[in-house]
Amino acid sequence: MNIKMKRDLLVAFLTTVAVAGLHAQKKFVMLDKVVAVVGSSAIMHSEVEDLANQIVEQRRAEGYTSDRDPMNEALENLLMRKLLYNQALIDSVSINTGEVYQNVESRVQALVDQEGSITALERKNHMAIYHIRELLRRNFEEQSYAAAMQQEVISKINVVPGEVERYYRNISRDSLPIIAEQYVYAHITKFPAGMEAAKRRTRERLLEMRERIVTGKTSFSTLARMYSVNPSAIRGGELEPMQLAGFVQPFADALSELKPGQVSEVVETEYGFHLIQMIDKKGQMYHCRHILLRPTYSDDDIIRPMRELDSIADLIRKDSITFEAAAAKFSDDKYSKMNGGIVSNHDLLERYSAFDAKLTATKFLKEDFGLGGGKSIDDYNAIRVLKEGEISPAYRTKDLMGNDLCKIVKLVEVIPSHPASLDEDYLRIEQMALVDKQQRMFNEWINRKIDAMYVYIEPEYRDGEFINKNWVK
Repeated sequence: MNIKMKRDLLVAFLTTVAVAGLHAQKKFVMLDKVVAVVGSSAIMHSEVEDLANQIVEQRRAEGYTSDRDPMNEALENLLMRKLLYNQALIDSVSINTGEVYQNVESRVQALVDQEGSITALERKNHMAIYHIRELLRRNFEEQSYAAAMQQEVISKINVVPGEVERYYRNISRDSLPIIAEQYVYAHITKFPAGMEAAKRRTRERLLEMRERIVTGKTSFSTLARMYSVNPSAIRGGELEPMQLAGFVQPFADALSELKPGQVSEVVETEYGFHLIQMIDKKGQMYHCRHILLRPTYSDDDIIRPMRELDSIADLIRKDSITFEAAAAKFSDDKYSKMNGGIVSNHDLLERYSAFDAKLTATKFLKEDFGLGGGKSIDDYNAIRVLKEGEISPAYRTKDLMGNDLCKIVKLVEVIPSHPASLDEDYLRIEQMALVDKQQRMFNEWINRKIDAMYVYIEPEYRDGEFINKNWVK
């Protein structure tokens, strides 16, 4: 059988599957069509159209304009995703299925809220909620595999100092990136007063819940929906099956000791306190549900450390003690207290990657504060009104894991925006050089995979402006 016959049969089969799925809905909806095939994955016209609409909305939100046809840009993005997804399956790349499940449920809930009810959502999409959830699961899973495959490729690439210097020398002086204003600051932190009492109250609440569960008075899932502060609460605390490595250590240790249906004792992690119930275990995959509670504090528990910090700040302003000495004596932050209170990204490195001292940074851009940046927006709001050397009033905030704490900050230095230099901005230039090398080598890898993998694009979709010309064979 020649390639053209195989292609025609594959496209016909995929189109038939799509049409059959639509007929199974027993709804009068427009039939979809296959516009491209990568490996064993089809790209439907509706997928391209949906992504193109998202691209247009993103451009509008960012005030960005482009001469490129959004349909063509969407198609190339999907070609890349499907290729990475198929290669990930070939290479047995693993993903965090629990994260996929959480993304699906969050998206479903957002869609339900947007439409007002599950019935309204089903009516709008001409399909049952379980089908909507399944389509979202496939989409998020495919994206996760694609991202994991890309990370698998680029994670093996690094740069040495010589490459960083060559990269910097090859940038024309007029094209040097401008490093925006940066902040160096220090802090002294205090956890709320009565923290041990608050932890004890939290443990007692969970022990009461455990008693209700094991005596059959209330189901685990009901209590999870009512009281858990984890996003899984909407699913009765249920998490997607995953290997033990996908859970934080104390949680994993407790889970490994449970039998199906059994409920753990109270487990403390950096996220708070948990009750865990094993649902089942298949091979190395653990399926469980949990209830998460965090300690809660009274107004007085918060006011007391706030007053203490304000008193410390007054002593520093009167030169009765230096900020550095006060941090060492009073701060609860183990990462900074012996370093003059200077804030770094040490906690972020330790939490999300293998710690590497050379990656430690103490200069922060405005975008480093807030969601995803690693530093609290409360910190930025405090330091942006200070002059160098000034100390803020005490304020309440949360740490990286969402735990309550109070702090004062000192603005140590404001570094004005400037063209990047090796002396002042080595880490950022090193990161730029690494990204540049990763992109070049990743593109070479993609071209090899395009040549090795089956890729077909319907003729009417081949004339667009593809950045990678190898897609059209």
